[in-house]
Amino acid sequence: MKKLKDIKQYSSYAFGAFGHDAFYATLSTYFMIFVTSQLFDTKNAAFNAKMIGYVTSMMVVIRIIEIAFDPIIGGVVDNTRTRWGKFKPWLLIGSLISSVGLVMIFTNFGGLATNSPYLYLVLFAIVFVILDIFYSFKDIAFWSMLPALTVDSEKRTKFGAIARFGSTLGAQGVIIVIVPIVVFFSQMFSGTHGSEQTSAGWLGFAVVIGVVSFLGALATIIGTKEEKSAIRENTEKIRFRDVFKVIGKNDQLMWLSLSYFLFAFSYVITNSLLIYYFKYVMGRAAAFSTVGVITAILGVISVALFPTLVSLIHRRAIYLGGIAMMMLGYILFLFAGSNLVVVLIAVGLFFFPYPLVFLAALMTITDSVEYGQLKSGTRNESVTLAVRPLLDKLAGAFANGVVGIAAIHAGMTGNAKPSDITNGGLLQFKTYMFFVPMALLIVSALIFMAKIKLTEAKHAEIVSELEKKLD
Repeated sequence: MKKLKDIKQYSSYAFGAFGHDAFYATLSTYFMIFVTSQLFDTKNAAFNAKMIGYVTSMMVVIRIIEIAFDPIIGGVVDNTRTRWGKFKPWLLIGSLISSVGLVMIFTNFGGLATNSPYLYLVLFAIVFVILDIFYSFKDIAFWSMLPALTVDSEKRTKFGAIARFGSTLGAQGVIIVIVPIVVFFSQMFSGTHGSEQTSAGWLGFAVVIGVVSFLGALATIIGTKEEKSAIRENTEKIRFRDVFKVIGKNDQLMWLSLSYFLFAFSYVITNSLLIYYFKYVMGRAAAFSTVGVITAILGVISVALFPTLVSLIHRRAIYLGGIAMMMLGYILFLFAGSNLVVVLIAVGLFFFPYPLVFLAALMTITDSVEYGQLKSGTRNESVTLAVRPLLDKLAGAFANGVVGIAAIHAGMTGNAKPSDITNGGLLQFKTYMFFVPMALLIVSALIFMAKIKLTEAKHAEIVSELEKKLD
């Protein structure tokens, strides 16, 4: 019976992660493709570039401002007291409102994007702010459930691995289905033929992702249960003015945050520009779906290996070794050119370690809940775990800005073809896609090597000490 209960919890959490990361991939990566290729597709190239720049800048500014409130959102979740717990109400509300918002931004607001562009920008800003705030509530509530499901490191590793399994399939599954779904809805609603894409096709895609995200949240709400323990009872309502103090006093959380942000920023830049590489550098946009198949398979293998690798070489070696493998992928990319086989091998080397590094960081951040509890005397689950989504969103916000700038500078907007891209534009594109991310990865690894001391053994000592104090 207990085994069936555990399977139910693992699978429910995994499906929630599946929908959650499908949503995140759509918002952080593929929305910009819609903006640059469909939203302002007029004959006035100067107008198109200006409006793309406005939307990109607004997204970056809005997300950065909202991100500053993420720890406070974590405080709201921590302070929530309901019969359903503190996480599930925000999962429900956040998933519903953010899914509706996602569908809305994949429209031109009834033609306002070109007929009344400044009114469009105002309405877009309002919708995007609401979407981003409620996505943050959902994001923080979902991932801050992890330390609430168990305080045991081994079980946490299983929950983290199964959640990453789901999120990997969700994020990489978008790569597999995005082109077929957009083309399918383009043909259904716009009467197109072949592989032509229309704004109606992109809207249909957004509806599918919104529904999947909501159903995933519903599965987590129904299928999971918070664990009760003496350690988890050692908590009290946090004053909002103390939220940032809680984070600032946790030195391991702060240093890991800096290292992980640089890692995530590097990854999202390259991952977001990959579809541009296939479309404008290789001239093989249809082959991009192959990337999704390969990365989905590699992601499943990578996540499945994580518990074994943790027991053999521990998180520190996984984090640093993963970054080293990604660097090999970058180096191969620089020599790949338009050779599809070499490009796909480079993609594999680049992507395979990503879920492993993510999980190593997630488990360390999760363990920093007890580290902070020992230092401060009180437990703050959502405030602490709010940091990881904050970092991913911050990386995504800056990456959106980089993608918009790269597309404009390289001439990869509107109806541009591979033959239209100049050598200068190609060099600028490669600088954004490869050279800048490589530098960020190196700095990330150096910070982790020098500053992170919270190992699995150290966490076990902390839990033992907390249990003695609280008992």
